[in-house]
Amino acid sequence: MLKRNGHYVLLLLLLADLAYSGWQYFNLPLDGDLAAIVWPSPAYSRVLADPLGLQVLLHQDVYAAPNRFFAHKFLYEYFRRIPLLLQFVTSPINSVYAACALLKTGMQALIVYALAVYATNQRSILNKHFLLAAVLITPLFQTAGYGGQMGMVDISITYAAFYALPVGLLLLFFLPFFREAFYGARPPGALRHAGLLALAAGLSLNGPVAPATALVVCLGTLLVRGWRAYRRHPARPRPTRAWRALRALPLGWLVPFGGFSALCLYSLFIGLNNAENSWVSLPLAERYGRLPLGVYYQLTSKLGFPLLVLAGLANAYLIRRQGPDAAGRRILAVLKWLGIFALVFVLLLPLGGYRSYREYIIRRDSILPIIVGLAGFFALSGHYLLTTLPVRARRLYAAGMVTVLAIFTVADKPRPREHNTCERAMLAQLAAAPGPVVALDGDCTVLSWQRITDARDSELQAQLLHYWRVTPAVKRYYQPPAAQ
Repeated sequence: MLKRNGHYVLLLLLLADLAYSGWQYFNLPLDGDLAAIVWPSPAYSRVLADPLGLQVLLHQDVYAAPNRFFAHKFLYEYFRRIPLLLQFVTSPINSVYAACALLKTGMQALIVYALAVYATNQRSILNKHFLLAAVLITPLFQTAGYGGQMGMVDISITYAAFYALPVGLLLLFFLPFFREAFYGARPPGALRHAGLLALAAGLSLNGPVAPATALVVCLGTLLVRGWRAYRRHPARPRPTRAWRALRALPLGWLVPFGGFSALCLYSLFIGLNNAENSWVSLPLAERYGRLPLGVYYQLTSKLGFPLLVLAGLANAYLIRRQGPDAAGRRILAVLKWLGIFALVFVLLLPLGGYRSYREYIIRRDSILPIIVGLAGFFALSGHYLLTTLPVRARRLYAAGMVTVLAIFTVADKPRPREHNTCERAMLAQLAAAPGPVVALDGDCTVLSWQRITDARDSELQAQLLHYWRVTPAVKRYYQPPAAQ
């Protein structure tokens, strides 16, 4: 009975994990960039007025986030509509946190779904192989626990929208090509290619992570395939070999990958005029000098990330030890290319500028494509072993997998100090207080990265809270020094 209906058990586990994550997201505080993006601030109004960054291209203008239109536009539209819609079923304060939770849970579900399809080539959420892979992936999403080290959906809703969402959409872009190369699936047709190019256009102007990731993958893939074709004709002149290599590239790969690469190069070019890059400056040589420490701290600060790396390597060792078949050899090749991608991506990170909150360049958000790639390989290799090992070995291996997943699950316990209880209380106090300026008596932040001590600095937040109907009028606020 249990064996016959095991996929329902897996589905229940998957839904329970997503529900738990949604509850965690619902109880997280708001971040300090949300008001500036959603209201928006004068600094971010320009990117909304110039979707393609033409002012940079034509006039060399410098302003905030010129190559991030779609990320800003999405947050602007989402948080101007969804909290108000949710107020049909909940309070204004709850509606804001619920909107954040729904969006983050959707991002998590998107990444889980995409990685499970990568791991199994099954697209039905009721397929037992799909569900097995999904259950292997979901505990790796950390909000508390190892969240600061390897959280795939950031605590900050704006950072989640700038990183997790585009990475999830990138997975969808590359999925048909992976299925064609790894599983022998049919290549996408003309209509799907048009959709992929439209997705590529949106992703290229959607934050910092998508263009860099896509450029490494697209150019790397075309170069590797071209080099292989180039080596097939060693006796011919080099120009002839290069032309033949170019012609040998499948048009169904050359057009979307080449087009995406061109869009990403344009995005990175206009991103050079991002005013945010001048907020904190650090010489390039010093950025590279800090990189080794960033790698060291990422591997040693907590157990989560190194455990994920070691689990993937252990899976690869077991596949190699049992004498892999064709599928096993392809999985080992995926690990090789994932390692090459990670190395290249990390070496390119210092070129993206410096932020003071990423003191050593490497942080969970800046290497998110690597973390997601490791999670995907863990599911791909784990699913293969759980379905191909001999029965006795499979039971022992399953026990080991359960232990690894239990470590991640137990670690992801909520920490009260990171809850939004204090912020909620201050929003309620702000809503009930008379007058246009309110002194708040809590010591946490409210829609800000730091405590606001001057009411004039809360103008954007006050306007947005009134728009969300949290306050009956525009009420600026501050926190007196005595509240420290």
